[in-house]
Amino acid sequence: MTQPVRFEGATLTYPGATIPAVNQLDLAIDEGEFLVLVGPSGCGKSTCLRMLAGLEAVTAGSIHIGARDVTNVAAKDRDIAMVFQNYALYPHMSVAENMSFALRIQKAPRAEIDRRVREAAALLDLTDYLDRKPKALSGGQRQRVAMGRAIVREPQVFLMDEPLSNLDAKLRVQTRTQIAALQKRLGTTTVYVTHDQVEAMTMGHRVAVLKDGLLQQVDTPRALYDTPVNRFVATFIGSPAMNIFQVPIVDGGVDLAGWHVPVPREVLSRASSGEVLLGVRPEAMRFAAEGAPMTVTLVEELGSDTYVYGTLARSDGSLDDVVARPWGIASPAVGATVHVAPQDVYLFDGAGAQVRLAAGG
Repeated sequence: MTQPVRFEGATLTYPGATIPAVNQLDLAIDEGEFLVLVGPSGCGKSTCLRMLAGLEAVTAGSIHIGARDVTNVAAKDRDIAMVFQNYALYPHMSVAENMSFALRIQKAPRAEIDRRVREAAALLDLTDYLDRKPKALSGGQRQRVAMGRAIVREPQVFLMDEPLSNLDAKLRVQTRTQIAALQKRLGTTTVYVTHDQVEAMTMGHRVAVLKDGLLQQVDTPRALYDTPVNRFVATFIGSPAMNIFQVPIVDGGVDLAGWHVPVPREVLSRASSGEVLLGVRPEAMRFAAEGAPMTVTLVEELGSDTYVYGTLARSDGSLDDVVARPWGIASPAVGATVHVAPQDVYLFDGAGAQVRLAAGG
């Protein structure tokens, strides 16, 4: 499979900064792939997109689009189209004029412009709005116009920088489904930036997780969830986040608030100290007749799901926060004590730099 986009050791250090905003990024994106860049604010994901677009100059390394090294190529010559979070529509132009603007600048034939605009409008359900101005459109319609403007250019790569962040929650869910379906239909390689890990997991063929300018892991959404390579990825991917506990090693396992969690000896033998970090997904924190005693502090009823928040008491009297998603039982009352027993656990080294997966009993 060809790779129309490649970052090879791409680094960007802003003037006056001592730490790179993006550091030694190596990333290859396949033909027709929908790749999502995700991470917390300031992690470098939008900078990566701007480097690819030619809006930020690369300090070191290179960027390739197709067979071309575009590291020093002007943005207008990179054969990309970008969709921004603020739509960036011209208020005095109609929908059709906004969508055709780049083609008119390129002096494309009028018949070709009209054809592309009509086809894009039909794809985006905008045919009835071509004569309207942006102020007469809803937020979701404006975003579709911005996408239409990118589509009519028929670029080699679509770049999308948090395009749904200005939409309300319901419209965001609806529009992300439309974007994913549209990308599948067009088959255009797409690089999509978001801080919302739910967006990333539901839209991306693969997801690249960044932290402090460094690529942590790139894989399918399911693989990121099931086999994260470090503590950061494990806690960032998944909502609510994975529970993390610092626990002492005991014979044949670890001790979680007085409850023995079995862990294979060969896994424990890799620990560098007498304690490890234990990770448990909320859905794997099962309520049981016996287990670690958890004091319930909050119950969230969400219809199809229920999340129970509480605390576990350590032997030294300190408390660990915990969240569980119970299955098929009545929700406990706030203040009640219930018992939780992890069904599957993740083990991290002391620095959280490497994950070791083990089955829990």
